[in-house]
Amino acid sequence: MRRGRINIILFSWLILLAFSCKKNSSSPPPAKPVAAILVRIDNVAFTDNMYNVGVQPVITVKFSEPLQTSSVASAVKFQDGSGSDIGFSTSLQSKDSLLVIQPSSTLAYIAKYKFSINTTLKSASGGSFTTPVDNSFITKIDSTPKFPVISDDSLLTLVQKQTFKYFWDFGHPVSGLARERNNGSNETVTSGGSGFGIMAIPVAVTKGFITRAQALQRMQTIVTFLKNTAPKFHGAFSHWMNGSTGAVIPFGVNDDGADIVETSYLIAGLLTARQFFDGADVAETTLRSDINTLYNAVEWDWFRQNGKNVLYWNWSPNTGFAVNVPVQGWNETLITYVMAASSPTHPIPKAVYDSGFARNGAMVNNNTYYGYSLPLGPAYGGPLFFSHYSFMGINPNGLKDVYADYQKQVTNHTKINYEYCKANPKTYFGYSSQCWGLTASDIQGGYNANEPNNDKGVITPTAALSSFPYSPTESMNALKFFYYILGDKIWKDYGFVDAFALKDQWYAGSFLAIDQGPIIVMIENYRSGLVWNLFTSCPEIKAGMKSLGFTAPYL
Repeated sequence: MRRGRINIILFSWLILLAFSCKKNSSSPPPAKPVAAILVRIDNVAFTDNMYNVGVQPVITVKFSEPLQTSSVASAVKFQDGSGSDIGFSTSLQSKDSLLVIQPSSTLAYIAKYKFSINTTLKSASGGSFTTPVDNSFITKIDSTPKFPVISDDSLLTLVQKQTFKYFWDFGHPVSGLARERNNGSNETVTSGGSGFGIMAIPVAVTKGFITRAQALQRMQTIVTFLKNTAPKFHGAFSHWMNGSTGAVIPFGVNDDGADIVETSYLIAGLLTARQFFDGADVAETTLRSDINTLYNAVEWDWFRQNGKNVLYWNWSPNTGFAVNVPVQGWNETLITYVMAASSPTHPIPKAVYDSGFARNGAMVNNNTYYGYSLPLGPAYGGPLFFSHYSFMGINPNGLKDVYADYQKQVTNHTKINYEYCKANPKTYFGYSSQCWGLTASDIQGGYNANEPNNDKGVITPTAALSSFPYSPTESMNALKFFYYILGDKIWKDYGFVDAFALKDQWYAGSFLAIDQGPIIVMIENYRSGLVWNLFTSCPEIKAGMKSLGFTAPYL
């Protein structure tokens, strides 16, 4: 009886053990989650917004667990910047814990791509994917030349000729003046930009782009329009006007009349043309006389606002000096004070320059940036047009006054701008010793005075190209990069587009008169000094600059 009870207990235990073993052997192992523990592209860590990636990249992702192979295809995405899918291949290695992804075809250069792995990925045991991947990258720059390589001299001529088309082919058909931009109203012409375009006309004649007769005819059209059609306010012109009617196009609130700075650029261009068209025939004699009439009519001293020792930028027939912006340095307006001091009819005294523009010495800087001492202006020098606009006509070489050595000013300003782009403290893709130059230009969605203290990652070709007289080696390197390497993207009908940002794969579709003009003129000043020699040969300019205390070999 006792043995029977033991047998029953033993039998029951064996049944329970067997049931337990059967139950355990049929249960699946627990699902293990999987994580991406190392993501690499071309054997370097793959982080978001990577730059300079090859066009045949290999992406590898190391996982904490083997993958469920059937989940890979739907979880991995490869797309271009517009969101379109890119074909790719995948393979699993290291016991399905290493995923290798390669695009099926070569990617485009300087293009954005996005790689992602979503949470539909599973581990081999069915566990969830806990670390989704969502990274983008930009491919590298194609370093192969986009155009046949030509001599440096031929390249400079090509750039001048192509850029001049902006003013010649795209000039307003009625007034002959320069349109403000190619992507705005074709009726809007610019006074200052027209002055730059006029300065380019002697260059075009000298280089054989147009004939002297063609140039004279265009100048007659321009001068006749300015003399008889364009409205004048105490002899000065508005910033913008209608190219057919001359009607003022307001530049801003209360800015619907004279702009003395834009007027100074325009008159400086006219005086340059006057010196070039020096023939004794009736046509050229009449042109010179009409230019003198326009210059002499400008009441530069009126813009002192009742005798103050500073010039004021704007005057409106409706609101007077309501804008109330003094023209003070250091900036792009040295030419305005030179033109005013040089006026045969309405000159300003030296006190207006000293107190107004120089601010009694407050414009002096003398700090050092990237190893270069900067005599004047804001930290790092500001946008490079400060060293271009006034010095399209004024030769800075050997030019001095009590405030600065201007050759040092423009040269060091340029070198600082170059060194900043080369150092690239904001790590913008594309900035280098070959791709540099910050100045005011279009940017994505607007306009910006680009400079080291206001850097949006936008390179403006006119910055480096208009600096040829100051940094010939650095500017030539930039020109070759812009033309040969980026030429398929930025070299167009009127030369180089206004600006570009490689970090965003953005290339402006615009050309601006105030940016195109300096390229032609300053390259020629580097090559021959033509425009410098013409402008500074004006007896009025020599006398005016001396009256302000300037010294130079040409004065």
